[in-house]
Parts: sequence; C-alpha cells; structure tokens
Amino acid sequence: MPDRLHNAEDAALGAHFALSMRQRHWLRARMLRNLRWIAIAGQLLTILVTHFGLGYDLPILSCLTVILASVWFNVFTMLTMPPTARLSERTALLWMVFDLAQLGLLLGLTGGLGNPFSLLFIAPATVAAAALSRPNARLVVGIAILSIFLLELFHMPLTHPEHGELELPETYVLGIGCALIIGVGFIAVYVRRVADEAFGMSQALAATQLALAREQRLSALGTMAAAVAHELGSPLATIALTAREMERDLERDALDPADLALIRDQTTRCRDILGQLASIRQQDMEHIRTAPLLSLLEEAAGPHGTSGKRIEYFVNGEIVEDREVPSPIVPRRPEIVHSLRNLIQNAVDFARTTVWIEVVEREGLIGIQIQDDGPGYSPDVMDRLGDPYLTTRRGRRARDGGYEGMGLGLFIAKTLLERRGATLAFFNRRRGEDNLSGATVEVWWNAKALMEGVVPQQS
Repeated sequence: MPDRLHNAEDAALGAHFALSMRQRHWLRARMLRNLRWIAIAGQLLTILVTHFGLGYDLPILSCLTVILASVWFNVFTMLTMPPTARLSERTALLWMVFDLAQLGLLLGLTGGLGNPFSLLFIAPATVAAAALSRPNARLVVGIAILSIFLLELFHMPLTHPEHGELELPETYVLGIGCALIIGVGFIAVYVRRVADEAFGMSQALAATQLALAREQRLSALGTMAAAVAHELGSPLATIALTAREMERDLERDALDPADLALIRDQTTRCRDILGQLASIRQQDMEHIRTAPLLSLLEEAAGPHGTSGKRIEYFVNGEIVEDREVPSPIVPRRPEIVHSLRNLIQNAVDFARTTVWIEVVEREGLIGIQIQDDGPGYSPDVMDRLGDPYLTTRRGRRARDGGYEGMGLGLFIAKTLLERRGATLAFFNRRRGEDNLSGATVEVWWNAKALMEGVVPQQS
C-alpha cells in the first residue's frame, strides 16, 4: 500500500508539472495591452515630430489610420475582456501577429528599412520567444523576418520639400536588413534559452518543495504512529490481560463485575489518549530528532529491499554484519531521509547486482559514499549531474509519469542536502569482484554544523 501511495503521488506530481508547462504559455492581456499603449504613444509622437517638426513629407492620414487601428484594437479588448484575463496560446499568437502587421505597415509608409525604428521588429519576436510554445514562437519570428524582406522590396521613401528623397546606398540598406534578421533570430534564440532555463529551474524547485512536504507528512505520520503505539501499549495490554481473566472466569461461571469496569476504564483511557494525540500541533511532532546515520541509511534504503539488488553497508571501511555497529549521530530530518532515498534509488535503478553504502568519519567531517556496480555516469552528462530535467533513463518510472523519470531525483536530493550544509560529488570508481566502474556519489557535512543545524558559510 505505501508503494502504491507513493506511485499515485508521483503520478499526480507529474501531472501537475505537465499542467504547469501548458500554463506557462499564458500571458496577461493587461500587460500586452499596456505595452501596446506605450508603442502607440511612441509611434504617434515620432510621426508628428517627423512630419511637422522635421518637415518630412509623410502620408500623415495613412500613418494615423494605422496607429488608430492599434488604438481601436486596445479599446475593443478592454471592453470585451476582464481586467484579469489571461490569453490562451492561440490568442497571444494572434495579438503578436497583429502587432507585427501594424508595425510593418507603418514602417512601409515611412521609409522601410531606412527608418531607424525598424529595430522594433525585435520586440514582438522577443516576447514570443519568452512566452509562447516553440512552434508558435518560431512562427512569430518567421513572420518578423518575412516582414523585413518585404520592407526591403516594398516601401514608400522618405521625402523632404528642400532636400528631396532620402536615398541610402543599396549595400547599406541590405546590411540593415541582414543585421535585423540576425538580430531578431539571435535575440529570440537567446531569450528562449534563458526563459526555458529559468522556467525549468522554478519548476524543479517547486518539485523539491512538494517532495519535501510529502516527506514531512510521512515523517509526521510515522511520529504519530510511534506515539500511538507507545501510549496505547499499556492500556491495551491491561485490556488483553483482563479479557483472558474473564475467559477463565466465564468457564467457571464466575464473572467479576470489576473486570468489566476495568475494561471500560481502559477503553476510556485509550479514547482520551487518541484525543490528545489528535490535538498535537504539527510543529510539535516535527521536532528535531537524532538517529545513527547507519539507521538513517537503512531506513532510506528500506523501500528498495525488494528490488532484487544487494545492498551492503560499511562504516569506516568495515562491512556491517549486524545493526549494532556504531555510527555518527545525526539529525533525523525529513529532507535528509528523502534525499538519501533518492540517491539510493538512483544507485539501485542502475546497479547490476550490488549497491555499496559507506559511512565515513574524517577530521570533523561526516561523509556518505553510495556506489553501484552499473555502467557509471555517462561522460556527456557528468558535468551536468544535479541539474533539473537531466535524465538518460527510459524505464517504467519514466513511463508512469513520476517526477524521478523527469530527471528531478538527483536535483531534489542535491538541493535539499545542500540546504543542510552538505557538499556533493559525482564520479565513477572501480569496485567489486569484476572491478567494474560504477557510479559513485559522495555527501559530506561538517559534523558540528550538521548537529547544530547551521550551514557553514563558504569562504
């Protein structure tokens, strides 16, 4: 039942991230509308200054009509959409295509690529790269590049009553077109990569918080169960003893009413104990507890005992044959247990037959080494281990939708352990009878800081 519960929670977590990936592409209508108002004000000011201030002969009525189209669009959306409306993917795409068409028409009436404000083609492409899905972002960038090509071929030149038509060298105009195309493409790709990285990190951190919350709930449940077992042990034992006495009295037809009263009293006591435990606040149950590190590792590895892989424990180089081997005392925190479980799970998943877990004490440091006899870390991912959404597995868990299959297991473990002051190292090391190069992860803490719950500052 616990395994099924975990799988259900993992699947729900995967569905949550899938939904978040879709919701990521939603934009607020108010934000785009405000940006368009700024663009309208800038366009209107530029047209008026160029025509009336600098004296260029512009098709002023046509330009104002194009600007008025944007004004009408903004007013129409303000009247038909609530202030807090968010745009769907398709609606946002249509809005940006409208902005590109309006900008293209206005530039076509005012000199084409010779107009220095042709640089504004970068704006819709950048917003699309940051906010839309990859296919739609490519569509917007493609339309922007196509508009640049068309403007180089079809545009109305700028003319001045005294200086005549403004003519730029063809090679210069061609250079402007090439620069705009490269700029739009490069900035769109750059912004897209940064947005994907930032979004992936935010989602991975959200997964970390959800994983920690789940581990804290399980830890609190375990604490409650232990408290119930301890508190109810005495009255239940009394009830059982009294019941046996009543069975013997029943055979002799000599039931004692005092026995029934005792059972009733102990039952009332059980009810009172359960009531007291139910009223315990969550923070009272999550107080810091300590446990031997070896016991913590055995608890973390417990769910993998039926995996068919052998797990061997060592303390300072000596193999553990029983559970009485002394090991360092550490805080039993939910984030530590969950992180160690993730690291051990990763080793078990890729091990051929054996996983070695060793506890090491060294000059004020406490360390854990987890190694498997699998193929080891691939060289092409070695430098990126611990990054979110990095995975090479295609197994059952990935198909089931669990977050570990999304490459979050190591990231969650690394993030939670580093928050507790640990440092992690990933490498391949040879070990075992076949001298195989298996994957190894080392976790090190400052022993004093770990027990005090203080994260040492880096020098």
